[in-house]
Amino acid sequence: MNSTAFRTFTIGLLRTKNTFTNLSSPELVEKALSKNEGALTEKGALSVTTGKYTGRSPKDKYFVQDEITEDTIDWTRNRPISGTVFNRLYQKMLRYLNEREDRFVFQGYAGADPEHRLAIQVVNECAWQNLFCRQLFICPTREELKRHRPEFTVLSAPGFKADPETDGTRSEAFIIISFSHRLILIGGTEYGGEIKKSIFTVMNYLLPQKGIMPMHCSANRGKDGHVALFFGLSGTGKTTLSNVPERELIGDDEHGWSDNGVFNIEGGCYAKTIRLSKEKEPQIFSSIQFGTVLENVMVHHDDRKPDYNDDTLTENTRAAYTMENVPHARIPGIGGHPRAIIFLTADAFGVLPPISLLTTEQAMYHFLSGYTSKLAGTERGVTDPEATFSTCFGAPFMPLQASTYAELLGRRMKKYSVSAYLVNTGWTGGPYGVGKRMKLAYTRQMIKTAIEGHFSDTETVTDPIFGLHIPNKCPGVPDDVLMPWETWSVPSAYRKAALDLSRKFKDNFKLFPEAADAIRKAGPIAD
Repeated sequence: MNSTAFRTFTIGLLRTKNTFTNLSSPELVEKALSKNEGALTEKGALSVTTGKYTGRSPKDKYFVQDEITEDTIDWTRNRPISGTVFNRLYQKMLRYLNEREDRFVFQGYAGADPEHRLAIQVVNECAWQNLFCRQLFICPTREELKRHRPEFTVLSAPGFKADPETDGTRSEAFIIISFSHRLILIGGTEYGGEIKKSIFTVMNYLLPQKGIMPMHCSANRGKDGHVALFFGLSGTGKTTLSNVPERELIGDDEHGWSDNGVFNIEGGCYAKTIRLSKEKEPQIFSSIQFGTVLENVMVHHDDRKPDYNDDTLTENTRAAYTMENVPHARIPGIGGHPRAIIFLTADAFGVLPPISLLTTEQAMYHFLSGYTSKLAGTERGVTDPEATFSTCFGAPFMPLQASTYAELLGRRMKKYSVSAYLVNTGWTGGPYGVGKRMKLAYTRQMIKTAIEGHFSDTETVTDPIFGLHIPNKCPGVPDDVLMPWETWSVPSAYRKAALDLSRKFKDNFKLFPEAADAIRKAGPIAD
């Protein structure tokens, strides 16, 4: 079936009665409250809970395997599903949605650069999820809406649960992407992040075909016009370090890098709020206003104040708010080519330098590796720090071969003379439980120095185990902090821990047999 015809067919089958299209944020808040989907906080944010699923369910995410995806998607890292299963679930979802009292449709864009944006449409069972889409995606102007023709549609019905026995899924929840039909089905889970990340996954498939690099990173822009990119997994400080008042925030999570420069894929932020405070993260705190969706944040019944320290439902509490709420946001989210790329890692083993200058090949190696560490107590069963690697700092959202994204990074770094740095926001002086967390003030100063280009003339010391180039000076940072082995009281303990981590890097890199020798040799140098 022709994909354009399928998209028309999809919406044509939805009953027009009580199908609400492009409602404003106040209208959606009213609908959500009338349907008892959530409650207002003291600042007017809509507080909702997502039931059983308080995070993404990556094992329930599938791609339809057909003539389009057979030879393009990396099936070693992504789950296939047949077109027969997809079509059967699609028909069942349509019947389910048509039986609902209401349906909500959002039409907008992914991609702030008009030249490279994707026109999207999201059909929701829940009013609050449609509000979530208004916060996270780019809302069209009235004139743009007249010309809007959806290129990809999402059907999201949390109340529709799959039957694994008859539907061919792993569980009741499913996220299925079909590039032939230009359609995404999401059922059985109410977690809003599945909608956001499914569109990002689509962009990670489509953009490289245009020679554009999609990136799971935050981006900001200085008064001098210089752009910086921040890659990092959860807990590394990506949002905190990129969302600063002295620089314009282009976006906090998803970007594309074309020959025009960097552009935000989204129109909002999806910030973690656990232990959020006005003192430590004032920019995020002040951005939670009317129209914001708070997911799984506990709220006091008497005064309606959110308790950001309460993890009763999950550690993964979230706030979805529009970029218009961010005082220093750059709207539209478009910047020039980056001057600096920052790879953030929270090394709980305490052996990586607080900052290192990377060659292009080293940048590609650490981009493919996507290293950070899990801490004891943050996940069930984790009693000691564990190394974790997420390809390209976003493995669950990368449908193509990892080398595709790494090669795009390398070519763009060389073409636009971009510097790259590895920054450890984790531990120093010993591992977690022995050493101390790197001072945020030091990390901020090192990143400031890097973004301003002041490390270009600084002498460096080569790390004897990881081969990283460590600057021997940084304004505002004690010299002994820069060399990790000098912060440990027992040098032999440092060397053992460093060698252990280097072997983990090498073992993980076996996943990339296609990587060029120059990239492979850019990893740890000690055996």
